Parts: sequence; C-alpha cells; structure tokens
Amino acid sequence: MSLSRRLLLSLSLLAATGLSACAQPSRDGRRYDRERVTQGLADLDRSALVLGEFPLTKVIDGDTIRVDGLDQSHRLIGLDTEETFKTERDRRAFENGWESYLVKAQAKTRSPVKIPTPLGEDAKTFAKAFFKGVRYVQLERDHPKEVRDRFGRFLTYVFVEKDGKRLNYNVECVRAGMSPYFMKYGYSRRFHQELIDAQDEARAAGRGIWDPSKMHYRDYDARLRWWTYRAEAVQAFERESEGRDDHITLTHYDAPQRLQALLGREVVLFGAVAEIRQNTTGPTKVMLARRQGEDFAVIFFDKDVFEATGIPNARGEFIKVRGVVSSWHNKYKKRDELQIQVELAGQVTLTPTHKPGYAPIGLTVDAPPEQPAPSAPEPAPDLTEAPEPAPSPEPLPSPAPLL
Repeated sequence: MSLSRRLLLSLSLLAATGLSACAQPSRDGRRYDRERVTQGLADLDRSALVLGEFPLTKVIDGDTIRVDGLDQSHRLIGLDTEETFKTERDRRAFENGWESYLVKAQAKTRSPVKIPTPLGEDAKTFAKAFFKGVRYVQLERDHPKEVRDRFGRFLTYVFVEKDGKRLNYNVECVRAGMSPYFMKYGYSRRFHQELIDAQDEARAAGRGIWDPSKMHYRDYDARLRWWTYRAEAVQAFERESEGRDDHITLTHYDAPQRLQALLGREVVLFGAVAEIRQNTTGPTKVMLARRQGEDFAVIFFDKDVFEATGIPNARGEFIKVRGVVSSWHNKYKKRDELQIQVELAGQVTLTPTHKPGYAPIGLTVDAPPEQPAPSAPEPAPDLTEAPEPAPSPEPLPSPAPLL
C-alpha cells in the first residue's frame, strides 16, 4: 500500500473514532493530569496522525508554541516566520538603519539570513492575537514517522475552534502573510494545496512578507525556489522507497531500528549533510542529520573519493548514500554505533539544489533581484544526476502535485 493510501486510511480511521484518548484533558476545571498524558503518548499507535487536545500555555513566536503535557515546544509544519528581537545587541544593530542592518547581516553568510526583523515581531503579534482566548488546541502530525525535528521539537499542525469554525493555524499564518509556505524539509502531505492557495492569496493581497513597504527578508522567491527543489527530492525518494525495506529516510523515528536490523546488508540512506569532519590522519566523516547527538556517520578513508562525490559543496543539502551498514565501538561514548563506509564516489548521489548564493564577508551584497510570479510548471528536476553550478535566477518552478 502506498504512503498516500496509508495516510488517507489513518485519517479516515481517526475521523471515525475522534481524537485520540491519550490526551483528552478534563474541561470541568480539574487539574490536567500530565502523568496520564505521558502514558497515553507512550501507548499511542505510531501510525496515528492525531496527537490529541492540550491546554495552550505559551506562544513563543509566529511558528512555535508550548502546550501543557508535552516535554518540548512545537515546530509548526509549513511555517518559517522571521525571527523576533531577543537581545539588546540585535535591537541596537537594527536601530542603525534597516538597509545597513540587512546588508551587514547578509555579508556574514553565504546562506539566506535568519535575523530578527519587524516582520518577525508582527508574526508573534499575529499568533498571540490568533490564540487569544483559546484554552485548548488540537495537535496533529503530517507523517506517522516524522515526530520531532533536529532540536527535539514536535512537528505539528495546530487546530483551534473559533466562532464555530475549526481553523488550521499553520494555513492561516501563511494566509496572513506572516510566513511563506515552508517546504525546505518536504511538502506538506496533508495540506499542500491549502498552503499553496493561502500563499497565493497573501501574495496577491500584498500582506506581510509580500508587502514591499514592510521590513522583511527580500529574497523569498529565491528561498521558495530552493525549498521546492529540496521538497521534490524528498518526494522522489519517498516514491523510490515504496515497498523497499532497504531504503531508509534518516529523520524517521524508526530509522535506527531499521538500520540495526539491516546490519551487514546494503541500504540506500537519505539524509542531509549536517557536518563534515576532516582529519589529517584519520578518515573523513560526513555526519547526516538526525537529532543532535544522534547524527549518522558516513566514512571516507580515501580523500580523493570524498572530493569526487561533491559532498564538500553539499553542506546542509540532501544526499543519497548506498552502502553496507557496519558497526564500530565508540570508546569515548562507550557504545557501539552504526556507519556506512564509502569506497566509490558512485555510492553517493547529490540532489539538485538552487540554494541562493551570496557574497562572503567583506564583499558588497546587493539585494537579490525581483523574481516573476510562477506561471507554467516546469518539469521536476532529474534526481539521478549531481547538480550543476547554480544558474542565473529563474522563475520558481510550480510544485509537483503530491501522489
């Protein structure tokens, strides 16, 4: 059965049975039972997409909230609001002038900036206004195996009851122009079209980040192009993996168990390059992102093979690695750990990326050129070849429909 069919089946069952009983707090004023919730989550079927209903305790910013009964905050799927001002240093830098503040921040990195902005403050204000008077929120997941992000935060959609309507905050935040449709780690499997439509509506109305008179990042078209290529790569691997127990997405909660079960066998592993550790004497280690402290090591004893793969230019991007799962004893951590050793460059496949490129520190940084709105869809990228150097800016490709 395909992933899409499994997700639809899960949703149908959940709709028939209602919210999971694991997290049903009493609304009659009695104390919220955290122990009961914790036990309920432990018993929750991993395939369930509904986490349950929880008391909302804090709005941290436009894309992060906390609820009572769960041990971490929530990273809201499909959202990436701009940052809020948290330090006096950032406030003073901004007070020197918006243009100078933005240019100086971009000059420090080759990647798109992640800095506090007035629009980030607007997003937090929007979130607080949206959740004002809301005591309980309903939390749902997008994928049965995507539970937490790299920092341990739960990956969720947040639903509330307002004026007799059930609203998806993730979609409404995009509709208000407080965030683009964030698909850097994959398309939304459940609300893809709703998020696309909400973004189109916000852009057409010139709301929030689409209002050129407001102070926000200037390069959303470039970011969206980059994220679309990454989302296409995720979707392509999911299609390739259907029915294959030897194809493993590293961010899935069961990836370590599946890799352990395949010890000594060849697998195809899909993950993002989190870190490259190069030593003068020992092997080169490419750490693929999972959770902090739980990254997976891909080992290169031949540095020429490592260079030939193209991985040095793929930091942060998705790659596929084919190899035999082996085990070694980490004497510092006093435990056995899994790894894959790469002996041939052909064992590694890079995925196409159009990551925006910017000037390094010390060079003049111009604002990225304006991009035309998407028109006709272009073919999905060929994921079997390594990417060529990024071309000149081009219109954002329309996302392929989810299967």
